[in-house]
Amino acid sequence: MIIKGKVWKFGDDIDTDAIIPARYLNTSDPVELARHVMEDADKDFPYKVKPGDLIVAGKNFGCGSSREHAPIAIKAAGIQAVLAKSFARIFYRNSFNIGLPIFESISASEEIKEGDEIEIDADNGIIKNLTTNKEYKANQIPPFMQELIKEGGLIEWTKKKIQN
Repeated sequence: MIIKGKVWKFGDDIDTDAIIPARYLNTSDPVELARHVMEDADKDFPYKVKPGDLIVAGKNFGCGSSREHAPIAIKAAGIQAVLAKSFARIFYRNSFNIGLPIFESISASEEIKEGDEIEIDADNGIIKNLTTNKEYKANQIPPFMQELIKEGGLIEWTKKKIQN
């Protein structure tokens, strides 16, 4: 799977409250959550982000509470994938469970700038910065997790397994 899009850049320790503020947790509607995604990190982000865009962040992205609303809001906003130095473990698992591709690469996270266009070869873990022509390697995603992404998340993967 090839993922290609424009980068929005965030720093270290972006917690789930910055991704989707607690004041909006009275709903689990993905469309409503998307209207407020990342607004505590950048108040204008929900108005600037376009379907197909990507987030690149620093270390420990998704730390804080274990709410799965955070990756749901990101995916519902049309963000194709998140690339970071590292992810909080619960955010990491929640992302795969809902079918949001995430990639870890220290050097890509440090060097890719906001506004760059990047391409991610999800199957091989290769990240290409199309703006600078630089290439990076992401940590390998285990085959089972790749299956979850391809099927759209754990629920869709399970439905397919039950039907077969």
